[in-house]
Amino acid sequence: MKIIHISDIHLTIPGEEMGGLDPHARFARALADVAENHTDADRIVITGDLAHWGEEAAYEALKTALADVSVPVRLMIGNHDDRGAFLSVFNDHPIDANGFVNHAETVAGVRMIYLDSVGHKTHAGHFCAARRAWLEAELAGADRARIFMHHNPMRLGLPAEDKIALVPEDRAPFETLLRTYGTRIDYIHFGHVHAPIHGRFAGVPFASVPSTGNQSLPDLTETELLKGAPMDPAYFVLMIDGDDTTIHQIPFAWDGPVISTGTGWEDWAKPSPATECISAS
Repeated sequence: MKIIHISDIHLTIPGEEMGGLDPHARFARALADVAENHTDADRIVITGDLAHWGEEAAYEALKTALADVSVPVRLMIGNHDDRGAFLSVFNDHPIDANGFVNHAETVAGVRMIYLDSVGHKTHAGHFCAARRAWLEAELAGADRARIFMHHNPMRLGLPAEDKIALVPEDRAPFETLLRTYGTRIDYIHFGHVHAPIHGRFAGVPFASVPSTGNQSLPDLTETELLKGAPMDPAYFVLMIDGDDTTIHQIPFAWDGPVISTGTGWEDWAKPSPATECISAS
């Protein structure tokens, strides 16, 4: 199974910048790279911050951008999104019985669980008792599962970032769920932090994906300010084979030189002075 993981596209009303960048151009370039190289993917999963200011026009632009994508796309909302505005545009999108954008499907024998971790007018993550009950029912009925969400459900050792992780009152019971059903959960995938961070939480491996826009700069001492820069964006390709997962980071916007080299021993031999002289001439 191949999954394309994209996150934090932060679309605006077309024509407006976000952080000095055109988020629509960045996202279009990511989709074009997927179309060129990964039409065999089983899903494209976009884990939130679909719109930077939660405006309907931004969601309309997203809908237009996805109209001709051949790979099935699954959407989640993030802290910059507005649930009501999102659902007004994507009015046939699945939701749970309480109106949260929680949904799930089975792909190649794996229960793919897509979570809504958005709170009201807060950048921190929330996953209340009603949402946990929905998740527990999904996990209880699955032999194997993989969780996708926007917020990091654990602290990452980045004091400023950790202020907007899943809030402690929801983090603890979420961790309990992971420990209860951990043997059924292959991986947790999330966005939000605009950086590639890998590890284990409650015994379950996790990975966060970079943004298609600005990237964050990890600061293990800063307690208040989130730091970012217009560094090269990326998305992930998840290669899943049974119990094994390999994650490739794709720098889709790189337009600098590409050096191709063979894999043989002599391909990496140090050039002799005579060779260098011939090359120079």
